[in-house]
Amino acid sequence: MSQPTQSPQHTASGFGGSPIGEYLGELAAKVPAPGGGAVAALHAAQGAALIAMVARYTTRAKDADHRPAIDRIIEAADTARARALALADADAHAFTAVGAAYKLPRDTDGEVTARSAAIHTALLEAARVPAAVIDEAHGILTLATELLPIGNPNVVTDIGAAAAAARAAAGTSQLNIEINVVSLPDEHAAAFTEVLVRIEEINARADSLHQEVLRAVRGG
Repeated sequence: MSQPTQSPQHTASGFGGSPIGEYLGELAAKVPAPGGGAVAALHAAQGAALIAMVARYTTRAKDADHRPAIDRIIEAADTARARALALADADAHAFTAVGAAYKLPRDTDGEVTARSAAIHTALLEAARVPAAVIDEAHGILTLATELLPIGNPNVVTDIGAAAAAARAAAGTSQLNIEINVVSLPDEHAAAFTEVLVRIEEINARADSLHQEVLRAVRGG
């Protein structure tokens, strides 16, 4: 994570209360946040929302046998969307904390020590947020996999779109973890090894779902 030099302009209401045009304007502005971390979390939120939408379209009379599973998927997807939105806000706060830590004074030995500790703490949190986004991406793919064989076929492509959003969330989060842990001691960076290894699994699962949706669309 680079050292931001300005305060983020993100609205106090958070991403859940921001109009899309306002959010994109902030994303395009020369301000440190929102940035890629927020984008990753919002990819996850969109993936979860798509899963919930497909599930809600799978509540027809002919879907009655699957209703318990569908209801559970709807609840899980709605909850995942809320968590992902909260992570978008958390990423903006984490980025701000890193910038504030780097701006701390370092004129005395005590200040240098305090600054180093603050940077360490801020970088850890800045890596933990995208790690949580990867967890959400993994969960969204699990819901997508469960929904695909029972979901309303008229909106099956949205399951593929959800999988693509989950993959984008995970891949972007990987970048944000990598750039933060590179400045951490090895013993702390190692805590993120397991979650980074999951990226390949997530990519493979997303690709598989994409191909399954294509086969369904093409009647294969």
